[in-house]
Amino acid sequence: MLVTIIRTAILYLFVTVAIRLMGKRQIGDMQPNELVVTLLISEIAAIPLQDANQPVLNGVVAIFMLVIVEIIMSVLTMKYMSLHKILSGKSVIIIKDGKIDQKAMKQVRLTVVDLVELLRGQDVFDISTVSFAVLEVNGSLSVILKPEHRPITPKDMKIQIKKDGLPLPVVSDGKIVAEALKELKLSEKEIRELAGMRHTRPEELLLMTLDQYGNCNIVIKEK
Repeated sequence: MLVTIIRTAILYLFVTVAIRLMGKRQIGDMQPNELVVTLLISEIAAIPLQDANQPVLNGVVAIFMLVIVEIIMSVLTMKYMSLHKILSGKSVIIIKDGKIDQKAMKQVRLTVVDLVELLRGQDVFDISTVSFAVLEVNGSLSVILKPEHRPITPKDMKIQIKKDGLPLPVVSDGKIVAEALKELKLSEKEIRELAGMRHTRPEELLLMTLDQYGNCNIVIKEK
C-alpha cells in the first residue's frame, strides 16, 4: 500500500510539472497537437499506477520526452506558419456578411444545431444579427455583430471615462500579499494605513484589492 501511495505521489508531481511546462491553456483552448500530448501523458501516467511491476522512471521519462517534443513543435510552429496549419488547421469563416456559408459548414462538419449552440454561447440568439462568425481551430466561435446590433460604447456617446486599473489582491484571507505590493510599489505599512482608514485591520479582511489608480475594494471576514 505504501509503495502505491509513493508511486502515485511521484507521478502526480511529474504530470503536474509537465502540464505546467506546456502552458496554462484550458482543455477547450488547446490546439489539436496539445490535446494529443495531454491525452498521451494521462495514458502513460496510468500505466505505472495500474501495473506495480512497471518502473515509475519509465513513465516519468516518457512524459518528459512528450513535453520536450511539444515544446520543440511549439517553437517550430511559431517560426513556420505552414507547419502550424498542418498541425492545428486554420480558422474557417462560417457566416460572412450575415449569410451562412453552407459549403464551409460541410467542410468542418458543423450542423446548424451546432452553429446555433455556439452562437448562444456568445450570447447571440438571432443569426440575422451576425455580420461575421469564425470557427477557430480550437472549436470556439468568434462573432462580430452587425453595426446596428452592437452594444453602445462610451466612445459612441463621446463620453470621457476614467481609466481602468488592474485590481490586485493586496490582502487575501487576512494575509498581506507581498507580490501584489511589489507590483504596486507599496509597503506593508501603507496597506495597513489604507485598511485603517476603513476602520479595520488586514487580519480582519477576507479580501482587499487595489489598483494603480488607488481604487480599493474591501471584503471583511464574517465573524
